[in-house]
Amino acid sequence: MNKTIRRASVFCLLLVLALLVRVTWVQAYQGKALADNENNRRNLIGQYENPLGNIIVGGEAITGSAKTDGKDFGYKRTYVNGPLYAPLTGYSSQAFGTSMLEGVYKKILNGSDDRLKTVMDMLTNKRAAPGNVLTTVDKDVQQAAYDALQGKQGAAVAIDPATGEILAIVNNPSFDPGSIAGANDKAAWEKLIEDKGKAMENVALRKPQAPGSTFKLVTLAAAIENGLVTNLDTPTGTPDPYTIPGTRTQLPSEAGSAACNNVSARTALRLSCNNVFAELAHKLGQDKMRAMAEKLGFNSEISTPVTARPGSKYPTQKMSVDQVAQTGIGQFDVQATPLQMAMVTAAIENGGKLVAPHSVSEVTDANGNVLESFKDPKSQQVMNAKTASMLQDAMRTVATEGGGKPAQVAGAEVGGKTGTAQRGVNNSLPPLAWFTSYGKLGGKQIAVAVVIENSDTDRSEIGGGKLAAPIAQKMMAAWLKK
Repeated sequence: MNKTIRRASVFCLLLVLALLVRVTWVQAYQGKALADNENNRRNLIGQYENPLGNIIVGGEAITGSAKTDGKDFGYKRTYVNGPLYAPLTGYSSQAFGTSMLEGVYKKILNGSDDRLKTVMDMLTNKRAAPGNVLTTVDKDVQQAAYDALQGKQGAAVAIDPATGEILAIVNNPSFDPGSIAGANDKAAWEKLIEDKGKAMENVALRKPQAPGSTFKLVTLAAAIENGLVTNLDTPTGTPDPYTIPGTRTQLPSEAGSAACNNVSARTALRLSCNNVFAELAHKLGQDKMRAMAEKLGFNSEISTPVTARPGSKYPTQKMSVDQVAQTGIGQFDVQATPLQMAMVTAAIENGGKLVAPHSVSEVTDANGNVLESFKDPKSQQVMNAKTASMLQDAMRTVATEGGGKPAQVAGAEVGGKTGTAQRGVNNSLPPLAWFTSYGKLGGKQIAVAVVIENSDTDRSEIGGGKLAAPIAQKMMAAWLKK
């Protein structure tokens, strides 16, 4: 054979071998990565090629799928009462991706999760029938919170303390995820985000803010656990007027100095006396305050299974004595979500045991076979049962004699705590109005937290629970009176 031809043949053979090696490498090692790449449009087309699985509330689907006339996408996501359930479902959009439960369980809902595949599906590499996500949300509690929040900007969360099941997650303003479900909904998307995405902001789970006086429950829990408070009705010895430690600044209370001077812990919680709780935090110190907060979920990433990120925060950096005192009343750098404050109250109601909060009970395949179950969640004893009992006792006084009166549910035991959190430079922004409470009746129990962001009433009225407590009342009644 001609030498030149032989060399050319060998070179061509090497090229063919290199090509075979490359093809084998791509198929055997890179195939899955390429198939799963978010820029692979085939995945997006496949996701909406068939009807999606559903998110279920109370045995009824709150999502669906509609046939489209588009060339690429066979179906698009639809929603039942979209704005009501948007903080739970999130959105599934052909143009803008997924969020919340739609995002967490995207592969279950579009049939691409390997756990859904039958043997035949694996052999043919066919997309499996989609599964479903069963939630813990109670439609009556959800509706009660949504209706009560109309006309207000805020959020609410309800939890069953005994099981950790989230009974409601509500935001207002909200949005209709169906309006952005298609491939050509850019105008609707831009309208939603033009106000910094406020309608899509999940305040209930993902917006930590100063909890104000509702955090006094954490301070009192730490004080009881560490022996600073042994009797709710013994005077604390804390004077009012009260000067913040390390400063010359006096810390006022809405009830006034005469009402808060040397009062008991019970009276201090009922009147929300800042002097008592600032002094308790000062005596406890940063480490003991942080330890109690962290037992209750602060400084942790909470998964419901939607991740509450950023999470609630108690400062970890070294604080001065005056800053520690301010944390005792839920100010300085303390931040909490409504989910977090509902967790605090749930632990108090449940004898000091905090059950991991969750909004999903089961994930199933198309035939109802359980793939994931959250019916046996983790729990932790975060405070002594006696501590929890004392806190319940003090909270009942708030609900029967203090600012929590509007939260009363006929025939039920109710305990609560009001809160006001100042915002902005020199309090330039309207304060946050908070209320957290528990209720129990006939073997049922519920813990609720509500925050109102656009409070426009007098500061004393906010502290009196006139904005947030009535919302909590409607949520508790919807559950306890069923």
